[in-house]
Amino acid sequence: MEVIGIICEYNPLHNGHIYHIQKIKEMYPDSLIILVLNGYFLERGEISVLTKEDKTKVSLESGIDIVLELPFIYGTQSADTFAETSIKILNNFHARRIIFGSESNDVNILIKLAEKQLSGNYDELVKKYLSDGINYPTALAKALEIEFDFQPNDLLGISYAKAIIKNKFDIKIETIKRTNSYHDITSNETIVSASNIRKKLYSKEDISKYIPAYTQKYIIQPNKEMYFKLLKYKINTDNNLNEYLDVDEGIEYRLLKYINKSNNLDEFINYIKTKRYTYNKLNRMFIHILTSLKKEDNSTLSYIKILGFNKKGQDYLNKLEDLEISTTVNKDSIEYLYEVRASLIYDLINDTNTYLFEQKNKPVIID
Repeated sequence: MEVIGIICEYNPLHNGHIYHIQKIKEMYPDSLIILVLNGYFLERGEISVLTKEDKTKVSLESGIDIVLELPFIYGTQSADTFAETSIKILNNFHARRIIFGSESNDVNILIKLAEKQLSGNYDELVKKYLSDGINYPTALAKALEIEFDFQPNDLLGISYAKAIIKNKFDIKIETIKRTNSYHDITSNETIVSASNIRKKLYSKEDISKYIPAYTQKYIIQPNKEMYFKLLKYKINTDNNLNEYLDVDEGIEYRLLKYINKSNNLDEFINYIKTKRYTYNKLNRMFIHILTSLKKEDNSTLSYIKILGFNKKGQDYLNKLEDLEISTTVNKDSIEYLYEVRASLIYDLINDTNTYLFEQKNKPVIID
């Protein structure tokens, strides 16, 4: 039996994700699929339009066998941190392949780019080009001295490859050709990007064409007005903003300067964004401020939470041996502290009760 890992945020789970799962089952009929799932707030700092519990339910209904938690403190960081933690989780559960959507659909080039990034003075060059005001994909291309169209899924794929090479994991990478562009927010095809769907959702358009019915019933319209109010309160009353993750280079002074001049989140971002502080980086920073995630509170995985499983997944879990990282939730850990904080902030924004799900600490189980 092939044990295959996938890493997703399902914001929301849509027809493209169903296609991804179905293609894996076509490629490997005798396989078990393990999902590493991001929760309440995502890698680009966005608010999830599904709760973590509901994402787990729709994942299992879509054919996933085991759902594992990507903790908040890793899931809301840069692509490399997001990817490396996810890969470590999959390795702990003995996944020997990961399969993801790719714009280039060229595994060899992704691995070569990962190897090149891990050698020489690549990091220093990227930082230099970024400080010159060059955007991240262009900075990567210049540092690697290569012409390559760095698209979102390929960038993540390179980060996955780096994590595997760096940690010497016995995991193979495979790709499925992505059928749409992350940047396309206007298409009306049956399979469109999650960003396209969210744009339509926020504009109060009908999104039923793009997602399964069992996803539709769980969709939340995040209350961005409440989110901005919470952020405004926190920035105006906290004297230690520079202690929080991603609050660097004096950006806290810009936050304080413009928070009371802004009427909403988008206006605030437009005031403070720079070539170094992009839209995504600012959104990650905001949620770190709201949860008081300090720079020194980055840690190593002390446990891996099992969010859910089906019968096939349960049978696999019962046979698992030699796990390096425990599946028992450590309520004294940094990961758990911030997971609870994230759920409470999420509940304030969306009038949900995800805190109860965290307190119950019971996996979702389906037949």
